[in-house]
Amino acid sequence: MSAAGLRTPPELRPDTLRIIPLGGLGDIGRNMASLEVNGRILLIDCGVLFPDDDHPGVDLILPGIDGIRERLDDIVGLVLTHGHEDHIGAVPYLLKLRSDIPVFGTRLTLALVREKLREHRVRDTDLREIDGDSRETLDEFEIEFVPVNHSIPDAVGLFLRTKAGTVLHTGDFKMDQLPLDGRITDLRRFAKHGEEGVDLFMTDSTNAEVPGFTTPEKDILPALQRVFATSEQRLVVACFASHVHRVQQILDEAVRSGRKVAYVGRSMVKNMGIARDLGYLKVPGNTLIELKDVEHYRPEEVVIVSTGSQGEPLSALSRMANREHPAIHLEPGDTVLLASSLIPGNENSVHRVINGLSKLGVRVVHKGNALVHVSGHASAGELLYCYNIVRPRNVMPVHGEVRHLIANADLAVATGVPRENTIVVEDGDVVDLHAGRMKRVGRIDTGYVFVDGSTVGALSDTELTDRRILGEEGFVTVLAVVNTHNAELLSGPDIHARGFAEDDSVFDRIRDEIAVALVEAMREGVDDTHRLQQVIRRRIGRWVNKTYRRRPMIVPLVIHT
Repeated sequence: MSAAGLRTPPELRPDTLRIIPLGGLGDIGRNMASLEVNGRILLIDCGVLFPDDDHPGVDLILPGIDGIRERLDDIVGLVLTHGHEDHIGAVPYLLKLRSDIPVFGTRLTLALVREKLREHRVRDTDLREIDGDSRETLDEFEIEFVPVNHSIPDAVGLFLRTKAGTVLHTGDFKMDQLPLDGRITDLRRFAKHGEEGVDLFMTDSTNAEVPGFTTPEKDILPALQRVFATSEQRLVVACFASHVHRVQQILDEAVRSGRKVAYVGRSMVKNMGIARDLGYLKVPGNTLIELKDVEHYRPEEVVIVSTGSQGEPLSALSRMANREHPAIHLEPGDTVLLASSLIPGNENSVHRVINGLSKLGVRVVHKGNALVHVSGHASAGELLYCYNIVRPRNVMPVHGEVRHLIANADLAVATGVPRENTIVVEDGDVVDLHAGRMKRVGRIDTGYVFVDGSTVGALSDTELTDRRILGEEGFVTVLAVVNTHNAELLSGPDIHARGFAEDDSVFDRIRDEIAVALVEAMREGVDDTHRLQQVIRRRIGRWVNKTYRRRPMIVPLVIHT
């Protein structure tokens, strides 16, 4: 585990591999890692983390790219394991710092990246398409790509050869033996690399606490068919905008049940258009309709595929739950299917949407009451299998919260990897691999980089705290006009509040007390605006806390005349 007292990492020795996780170890999202040998840096993934209730007003959270800002010229390439937002969402922000970094990814992954770069107006980029059999040499790194199965097509793992040793990185993966697209994780390649010798195995940890094997995608089909068969009115299916396999299943069932399909949500429309154009999504003819045409069909003739499965406040599904969507108005008897997993941290948002839909009389089907989604990550049984065929010398679990990383390390030890050769690290920890031995050598700062509108990284923890107070506790403004020379209160105090008191007359009980306190302070020689504002803040703060048990943000304003 990372420790507060770790020293600044020493200078990197020759022929040593230095690994620094810049995101993704300790939380689910913003995956990114820096691997350095002899002064040359290879980056793996560059994703975003979506904000939760603790980050009011924040749009996205980036990995610790500030940690490599001074080393941009040393980067030989960025390798993307797959096209999920938590692995590619921050690519435009990195390429704005240096646009010609070679970016390697499979066909679908790069198509999704191109769309992001177009939206961000990032030009003069160097995108290089690879597949599961590709090999690349980037200065100090020889890279072999390995096909893996995940919840998005075209995912890959990586096998790296360096002067410091070999590394096998799984990316996000599972071992579905009957995948919908026929693309399985290439375990023969895993075993082959294991026979060559894997000095460091970096393994997906998301489902390390889940026993057994992850349920195959095809096993959810009966549950989906039941939902379609029992939905007598409008059916809305919410899922990840990148889950091509799930949307394919929905399209197929819509055709069987005689329903038309409409996409809702900008990212859903964009991503499914890309997947269709590249051949990853098979859309039967005369199936898709525009959202504006839904009103021309009876509710039972349409299925709507929507974003918002994680309860995002501005998503299409949240707007439906709040009766704020301009085109879709749900009625009692309609059905909403949440065909996705619950990302840790989003529980409150998702439950809020489910409750809102339920109040409308909508039937809500989700993973908690039906088998309508399976994970895209390997469970404990699959991880044990991989450890046994790879037989790595050292293990560093990746992708997950701390509990997932620890559980994954325990699995490695159970298969015979020495405990001292497994290392659980968090973002910013610096690990060196030299002559087959792995050691934590220091720590760098890889704190959250916030995107707030068009501003990147300028939001401080203090500002976030203020926003949380505003959102949770409300705020009070107090205005008073004084003449400090005569110790007179000329106007006010005028008190207004938002967030806990709808009627400002509740402050009548404290208004006179504040007025008396201000006059007394001025008579005692207090003529500084800041000190008079503090008098107001203390008086009203104590009163609000005692009366309402709240600690709102208090904004006093004292004006001299």
